[in-house]
Amino acid sequence: MKLVYLFVLLSFFSCYETSRNCTDFKTGEFYSEVTIDGELYKSKFNRTEALQIEIYNKKTDSSQLRWINDCEVIFKTINPKNMAERKDIHLKILTTTDSSYTYEYSYVGDTKKQKGIAYKVKAN
Repeated sequence: MKLVYLFVLLSFFSCYETSRNCTDFKTGEFYSEVTIDGELYKSKFNRTEALQIEIYNKKTDSSQLRWINDCEVIFKTINPKNMAERKDIHLKILTTTDSSYTYEYSYVGDTKKQKGIAYKVKAN
């Protein structure tokens, strides 16, 4: 009898699927928030299919984009100023709403991931 309950319980959870309409967020103007070690970091960025220009702390950074699939992208800093900026960043969109997406990112090959939320300000 316990097996029947387990099967019914599992069938409810297997039907749940998070929404991911990643193509809605490949281009546009965005605002992002990331919490690292308890501190909130905010940035604004404009993204096309191949380029992202980000403003953070009154500093502008530009990255080339290589989309792996609709929900994953690799960022390569165009003019790196130090060794950390030479490392590519992998970003994966985890969930989406009509106006935002939750993502995780890390340096390529690094297992330590950070999470954040980006809000679409306007479409391109």
